[in-house]
Amino acid sequence: MTGSPRTSRTVTVAVVQAAAPLFDTPTAVARAGELIREAAVRHGAEVVVLPEAFLGGYPKGLDFGMTVGSRTPAGRDLFRRYHASAIEIPGPEVAALATVVGELGCHAVVGAVERRGGTLYCVALFFGPDGYLGLHRKLMPTAAERYLWGQGDGSTLQVVDTGSARISAAICWENYMPLFRTAMYAKGVDLWCAPTVDDRDAWQATMRHIALEGRCFVLSANQYLRRDALPSDVHPVQGDEPGTVLINGGSVIVSPLGEVLAGPLRDGEGILTADLDLDDLARARFDLDTTGHYARPDVFTLHVDESPKAAVTSGG
Repeated sequence: MTGSPRTSRTVTVAVVQAAAPLFDTPTAVARAGELIREAAVRHGAEVVVLPEAFLGGYPKGLDFGMTVGSRTPAGRDLFRRYHASAIEIPGPEVAALATVVGELGCHAVVGAVERRGGTLYCVALFFGPDGYLGLHRKLMPTAAERYLWGQGDGSTLQVVDTGSARISAAICWENYMPLFRTAMYAKGVDLWCAPTVDDRDAWQATMRHIALEGRCFVLSANQYLRRDALPSDVHPVQGDEPGTVLINGGSVIVSPLGEVLAGPLRDGEGILTADLDLDDLARARFDLDTTGHYARPDVFTLHVDESPKAAVTSGG
């Protein structure tokens, strides 16, 4: 006796490509809420991804007066402004977005810069119908980001179960870390969110590779940022011509077999959407599950320390 064909499970997703205001956090929060609402209401998105450092801003082209062995007073004051623009978690900015996402009944992943004391962290915030769900702190800031942002630890390798799919985030060049990817694949990630500011063509190859390697959908949201979106009193190394493009997007959505479903989006802001057939996950994992039937634990193993690391602990 043959049963009736199983109805496929689908989820509509959106990646938002937009500029993040620098040194204007209230505007950034309001804009994030508007963009999430547009993606959910106009495009029917159930999962929405915003770029890296959307709240707090990504200071592309600014050097903060930093050279090896030397800092300047002007650079220190620029960092003071950047520090003041970051958000505390929990805090009013997180609460505001939690309210928006809760009203919409969707899920969202939002890039932000977190302030904890004197240290800033690049983070991905997770929201759902129940509000704020947690965060992931970028494990390794890239190059000059290291004098702006601290390192996260293994305690925030966050995975959110929406009831239909498992969502995670890898921020920008974390996507180039093979052991990070392996650790997250082992958590059964279905929707791999990649907030970024990497606008190079090579990024597209990485997104398709992760989709193929992890047999997951990849949702990469990048910024589109021009010089005229920055305050007039800061001077990026790319120059002060208002139309100079500092970050040229490249947002993309990829299937578990590496097929580009939407994008890459270039030369402007916009929202990419796709209707994902979640049964494609099982179809893709038929012949490759890198931490399952395609693993060789007798040869290779990975130990992941997910305990929080505090600089100071107190004991009796």
